[in-house]
Amino acid sequence: MATLLLAVALTTFASAEDARKPVPLIFDTDIGNDVDDVLALGMIHTLQSSGECELLAVTITKDNPLAAPFTDAVNTFYGRGEIPIGVCRSGVTPEAGKFLGLAQQMDGDKQRFPHDLKSGADAPDAVALLRKTLAAAEDHSVVIAQVGFSTNLANLLASQPDDTSSLGGVDLVKKKVKLLSIMGGAFRQIPGKKGRYGEYNIIKDLAAAQKLTQQWPTPIQWSGYEIGIALTYPHESIEGDYGYVPHHPLSEAYYLYSPPPHDRPTWDLTSVLVAVRDPEQYFALSAPGQVSVNDEGHTIFTENPQGRDRYLILTEKDQPKVRETLVKLSKQAPGKP
Repeated sequence: MATLLLAVALTTFASAEDARKPVPLIFDTDIGNDVDDVLALGMIHTLQSSGECELLAVTITKDNPLAAPFTDAVNTFYGRGEIPIGVCRSGVTPEAGKFLGLAQQMDGDKQRFPHDLKSGADAPDAVALLRKTLAAAEDHSVVIAQVGFSTNLANLLASQPDDTSSLGGVDLVKKKVKLLSIMGGAFRQIPGKKGRYGEYNIIKDLAAAQKLTQQWPTPIQWSGYEIGIALTYPHESIEGDYGYVPHHPLSEAYYLYSPPPHDRPTWDLTSVLVAVRDPEQYFALSAPGQVSVNDEGHTIFTENPQGRDRYLILTEKDQPKVRETLVKLSKQAPGKP
């Protein structure tokens, strides 16, 4: 009996130790197409400062040469300019967008937002970086937050063994990834829209989204379009909470994208939140099931007790708590949890 009690105690202690470990996180983003990616990246840095996660890498699915420098500028602002950044060469959304030019903004002879990476042309390939990062990680430990297109992760699945790992993409993911948290699709009726909704992150690289849903081998947690649009970021925070420095990349990107009094939906922020923290603190979860993507870009959820996928459900009573959490995590100054 004493031996059994000791074993139970050690198991409980190990579980508690695991719970205290920072979540090893990869952020896969189409940063530059909308400003919620920028706020989500700021959230990640706050969560890392509080010891809740460690940002291992950022991989980008927007094929514009300024996306990587802008990301590097944000990481550098938060004191983590060493975080590796990988890019795709897909041709998807190649335009610069409204705020990526902040990466080149000069104040006199100085960069407004200092950083080292000058162009995406100088960044490694996203799939090569994903493989290297996963190969170096503990088994079944990494959480990936995909808040853009499925381009990079679909290409990862198709990748072949190389110098970093003897495993092909599917087996490497199966061995190293614990959870994939996706902002994409739509799972509930969207107010003001009829029928099913083809969400942007799905339809912009439809083939990649279909491949990912068909082949991804680990649990997937979905935050659909209906979640972020019901949780808009209060513009009062943009106007009042980021003035602790003369220039802040998050608020300046927000102003350039859609200035206050616009309240922008928090789509990508929700996927980051539940990638790092227990989703059931903030949301209800669907029953298990399987998500597929049809040729119109609709996410079809089929309930299955052994299914890989679940999606977030936002209740009216939880809305204030979730919004308050997203704002608190976005607005924190560098280094402050």
